[in-house]
Amino acid sequence: MNSRNGVFMLLILLFFQTCSVSALTNGLDASALKALKDEWTKSPDNWEGSDPCGTNWVGITCSDNRVVSISLANLNLEGKLAGDISALTELQILDLSFNTGLTGPLPANIGELKKLKNLILVGCGFSGRIPDSVGDLEELVNLSLNLNQFSGTIPASIGKLSKLYWFDIADNQIEGPLPVSDGTKPGLDMLLETKHFHFGKNKLSGNITEKLFTANMTLIHVLFDGNQFTGKIPDSLSLVTTLQVLRLDRNKLSGDIPSSFNNLTHLNELYLANNRFTGSLPNLTSLTSLYTLDVSNNTLEGSDVPSWISSLSSLATLRMEGIQLTGSIPISFFSPLQLQTVILKNNLIDGNLDFGANISNQLEFVDLQHNSITDYRPPSVNKRIQVILANNPVCNEVGNGQSYCSAIQPNTTFSTMPSNCSPCDQGREPTASCRCAYPVIGTLTFRSPSFSGFFNTTNFLILQKSLDDYFKIRSYPVDSSAIRNIRENENDHQLLMDLLVFPLATESFNQTGMAFVSFAFSNQTYKPPKIFGPYIFQAAPYRQFSGGDSKSSNTGIIIGAAVGAVVLLLLLILAGVYALRQKKRAERATDQNNPFGKWDTSKSSIDAPQLMGAKAYNFEELKRCTDNFSETNVVGGGGYGKVYRGILPTGQLIAIKRAQQGSLQGGLEFKTEIELLSRVHHKNVVRLLGFCFDRGEQMLVYEYIPNGSLKDSLSGKSGIRLDWTRRLKIALGSGKGLAYLHELADPPIIHRDIKSNNILLDENLTAKVADFGLSKLVGDPEKTHVTTQVKGTMGYLDPEYYMTNQLTEKSDVYGFGVVMLELLTGRSPIERGKYVVREVKTKMNKSRNLYDLQELLDTTIIASSGNLKGFEKYVDLALRCVEEEGVNRPSMGEVVKEIENIMELAGLNPNVDSATSSRTYEDASKGSGDPYGNESFEYSGNFPASKLEPQ
Repeated sequence: MNSRNGVFMLLILLFFQTCSVSALTNGLDASALKALKDEWTKSPDNWEGSDPCGTNWVGITCSDNRVVSISLANLNLEGKLAGDISALTELQILDLSFNTGLTGPLPANIGELKKLKNLILVGCGFSGRIPDSVGDLEELVNLSLNLNQFSGTIPASIGKLSKLYWFDIADNQIEGPLPVSDGTKPGLDMLLETKHFHFGKNKLSGNITEKLFTANMTLIHVLFDGNQFTGKIPDSLSLVTTLQVLRLDRNKLSGDIPSSFNNLTHLNELYLANNRFTGSLPNLTSLTSLYTLDVSNNTLEGSDVPSWISSLSSLATLRMEGIQLTGSIPISFFSPLQLQTVILKNNLIDGNLDFGANISNQLEFVDLQHNSITDYRPPSVNKRIQVILANNPVCNEVGNGQSYCSAIQPNTTFSTMPSNCSPCDQGREPTASCRCAYPVIGTLTFRSPSFSGFFNTTNFLILQKSLDDYFKIRSYPVDSSAIRNIRENENDHQLLMDLLVFPLATESFNQTGMAFVSFAFSNQTYKPPKIFGPYIFQAAPYRQFSGGDSKSSNTGIIIGAAVGAVVLLLLLILAGVYALRQKKRAERATDQNNPFGKWDTSKSSIDAPQLMGAKAYNFEELKRCTDNFSETNVVGGGGYGKVYRGILPTGQLIAIKRAQQGSLQGGLEFKTEIELLSRVHHKNVVRLLGFCFDRGEQMLVYEYIPNGSLKDSLSGKSGIRLDWTRRLKIALGSGKGLAYLHELADPPIIHRDIKSNNILLDENLTAKVADFGLSKLVGDPEKTHVTTQVKGTMGYLDPEYYMTNQLTEKSDVYGFGVVMLELLTGRSPIERGKYVVREVKTKMNKSRNLYDLQELLDTTIIASSGNLKGFEKYVDLALRCVEEEGVNRPSMGEVVKEIENIMELAGLNPNVDSATSSRTYEDASKGSGDPYGNESFEYSGNFPASKLEPQ
């Protein structure tokens, strides 16, 4: 009887022990998390069992058996956010950032999370309206919904969030006016404790009402850039004396720039560019803390170059492009001690340019293109200044040979990546100690840096040290960080760079480590040095998780070991059979997974199936001819990687497109692409010389085109002057190249990204069509179109293709028609919201000389060409090419014949190859820019890939 009682008591003890473990997590919380998991098609690795708190589910933090934090940033989650999350009534932090697979609307009942302090959903795929119930999150401090696809209006209920510190809805599709209170409903004017209004890159519209701002507000960042606001700047904005950063650029604001801005004495950054401001530029001498002033591209009244600039002692960057400045530049203008960059191009400035003796020692770059400066006296001190005076009288018609008459813009090749490490493979990167690992990679975007980003490399070293110190102090599982690919967004002057964060002592991060690292950026816990200003981080998907260290993982290890032992035994038994079949199996795998497996790249004669003239290079050959891929040889780049200038042992110049690890294709796709390019042989198409498929690298080797792109010449960047006859010959050459792809290539090729950036000019200005990263084959002669996802570049994109997804050769014809109009106007297809096709159609009058289009023409054509013979027929042909319906457009063969007829009308021989005689211009070989890069509407996934164009 006693033994029976003992057994019974033991069973009861085990029962209660089991119940106590399973009850460790609050039942409602456990059920809510399970509902979240069930809604996701991809969930965290170790979300198993019924006890999230007790078994340490990745990203879950508990207190007293209640879930208080969900931090799952950048874990490749997919699915929707279940409404069951409202059951987590103790939740304080919800961070799902950088999971682009999380889509759909936010639950309408999200406002039931009454204790939520941080709602952070940066860089996901959420859409729909922001729920009104967000205004019920009365403890909310951080609301970060940026970089999603939210639409609708800003809920007025957000005005009830009295503790809100950070409010970021940038980079969405949110529209309508900014809500303000009216006595019955709340509004944003009630957010007196909020420091950050980050609303840029949306579709917000209407007037910015006076009631929005009050003297009681404590805002430090107001970022309204890239919207559709109209009307004048409210006077009440000058009452918010705590402001440090104000961005109103790229809107439709009008009226005067208020002189009351002088009240904002703490202001560091003031961006007012690309609006419709009128009146005169006010004197802003009180803004002695101002680092950046940008008032470019406004319709201000003509006024003298402001002398008060010299009183802005903290000024580092000054942009006053296109505001009708007149007169000469005062000799004290460049004296502010911190001054680094001055952009005064496209004005009416005349007289002499004299920097004087009190020039800033920090000054690096001065751009005065397209003015009327007649004389230039280089500075006697600070010799490192790069000055651009192209298209001024001082640089005569084709340049006077001086470096300051070139229009080449500055760039940087600075990187903190180690340069003396052996290359890593399989997508890994070298750490500071040359250990290969899989880093977290993402883009750091600084929305208003207080310095000119490309010049002072010390700033970037300070940034990296700041990052390393942050992770070290907090004992995060981070080895080190690195930055590279520093660039500036030309539209909004935001500073972008790639950030790499390496795992500590392992090859890759596990999901727990990833959650820690990502939260540092999504929650803005990491604070960069002040000069970098507000930032956002967008992480790329991370595919190399090594798993967590939870109990379920330990169980998995035990099971895995047992299974492994059984498998090993079976392998030993079947070793004989395996050995007999191994060779054939390996050969089949080679054929399927590595189509280059049989290609002997060490011999000069290569058995490369179906290739015509392309040579296989090994990695060492290309490494030598680029000086170990030196940054000094970088001539371009994009989302796919970089383009290097190289010199073969024969002395031949080449251009090498090197794919970065994240852009690599499968071997079969890469083989297909080079087989395509190797069959393309035409004097007006850039020639593929070879490729490299070695050491995990994918590189394409092209002929080197010295004079850059047509875009470079039209913008003045290359310093090459294009008169009417040269433009006709360039149109003919590029048209012939495109007609060859459509009608003579086997199989025919649709380029899909025809634009001035993808038409290159050689040493004789012969046009060559380039960059086949988005091209499509028309393999079936019976098919008239290819149904495919829309890709290309906005402004050149065929509207019929955009609407139907049906790609035809006529889509290329449309892009070519836009290029023809670009040749006429010298303008980008979309400039300041105006579309060149619509502008030409609207302004033309066929009854008038030159169709009354003189106002739109590039001044270089009018100044240098006299009688523009064939002009009207050229315009008629261009407009036929951009007809709305493809059936009404000519073929490229017909276009070529029409251009040849136009050239004959102009007294030119269409059979002459080049657009110039052997050397009728100066410094043509100096134009470089990025002749092999491009900025495409959508990433193609093919090498050479294209960069994403800002939306």
